[in-house]
Amino acid sequence: MQERSSVDDLAKRLREEFDRYSPGGKLPSSRALVERFRVSPVTVSRALAQLAAEGLVVTRPGTGAFRAQPRTTPASVGDTSWQEVSLSADATAEAVPRTVDASGVLVSLAAQPSGVIEFNGGYLHASLQPERAMAAALARAGRRPGAWSRPPVDGMAELREWFARGIGGAVGAADVLITSGGQSALTTALRALAPPGARVLVESPTYPGMLAIARAAGLRPVPVPVDSGGVKPRLLAEAFRATGARVFVCQPLFQNPTGAVLAPERRGEVLRIAREAGAFVVEDDFARRLVHEDAGPLPRPLAADDPDGVVVHVCSLTKATSPSFRVSALAARGPVLERLRAIQVVDTFFVPGPMQEAALELVGSPAWPRHLRSVAAELKNRRDTMTAALRLHLPELAVPHIPSGGYHLWLRLPDGTDEAALVAAALRAGVAVTPGRPYFCAEPPAAHLRLSFAGVAGTAEITEGVRRLRAACDEVL
Repeated sequence: MQERSSVDDLAKRLREEFDRYSPGGKLPSSRALVERFRVSPVTVSRALAQLAAEGLVVTRPGTGAFRAQPRTTPASVGDTSWQEVSLSADATAEAVPRTVDASGVLVSLAAQPSGVIEFNGGYLHASLQPERAMAAALARAGRRPGAWSRPPVDGMAELREWFARGIGGAVGAADVLITSGGQSALTTALRALAPPGARVLVESPTYPGMLAIARAAGLRPVPVPVDSGGVKPRLLAEAFRATGARVFVCQPLFQNPTGAVLAPERRGEVLRIAREAGAFVVEDDFARRLVHEDAGPLPRPLAADDPDGVVVHVCSLTKATSPSFRVSALAARGPVLERLRAIQVVDTFFVPGPMQEAALELVGSPAWPRHLRSVAAELKNRRDTMTAALRLHLPELAVPHIPSGGYHLWLRLPDGTDEAALVAAALRAGVAVTPGRPYFCAEPPAAHLRLSFAGVAGTAEITEGVRRLRAACDEVL
């Protein structure tokens, strides 16, 4: 983060001095820039690369950097209004228009202004990521023989075997496909299992990214309520009967956003109900490696207790590493695997070999279990800090469930709260929070907020963020 700020600052200062150089004129050497601005050679190199990408600088290896020649003719601005007609005309023939609404996803991906505390993040803060271990793994991977050749379309056998062992049960390497991140795997699964216009059962509330995938594919999400024990089997059975759906998407472990874990007595019920309905269960096991230190033994994935091929399992390394470490697995048994494989190949061909090699290097290194233990301890500490701060400063915000895994808390707001107004007031107060509305595919029962404790620098920021949220609540409530 600090390096990125230094790069942006140097690039800005160089832009301000461009009038000193005529087009084609040579800029000071990298060594001169290092000495003048007291920055590292890496910062100078990245700042010049940024200016080159903007078309302001031309770099010539062995010669230096030069001010680029100005464009002689402005780029023509065409008329794209015809697209509105074309895109909307397609929608009239569709049972469910495939409008792509990414707003619920972008809330957790948008970069915030400097000084804003990010309670809206969906990934580990840089200080929690295993950056050194990932860098070392990537360096070793790049030197492996054949690393830059085309990998098998299903994924490297060793990596598929590693994921299969983590899932357990009867799942073997032959049942696993390596995919580029959990979002990609979920997209493949829903496209494979349900035709456009079909209904798909989802937990309510649930992950907005999954709802966006379903709607973009022309599917109709149907909510099934969850409580602290996960999805309610009776309501799930009723939803299957009422809709004729053939897919149920769930997060049995540390559900997003509630943090719930599917109760032991419900696990077999969910599989039985889906089997009797002739339906698949898409298990998004996104948070298994984000367990807290005090969680105790974790339940096995549903896929490990599924002899009949009901479960299509998704798991990923991304959440426990870095948003850019996009390596995941899609596991299924039976004829459905061939359909999943076909869609995966058509969409992406394969996950790049160096990324798969780096994943193998990372999870096989001594740094991997150390990293997981460190994250487990830190997430528990951050969860406890946020919970204590909320109880002290915002007792009117209900926290129905304190999770033992994952990276966020789910808050219910007082009845009648204007959720959008509170989110806007929080941002004015210097803290970004995630509204609850995008987590519901139908009318929500109440206003909510999701607060992430993983994307901030530490516990001091958590305490300060809750204090700022108190100020926002005083303005709105």
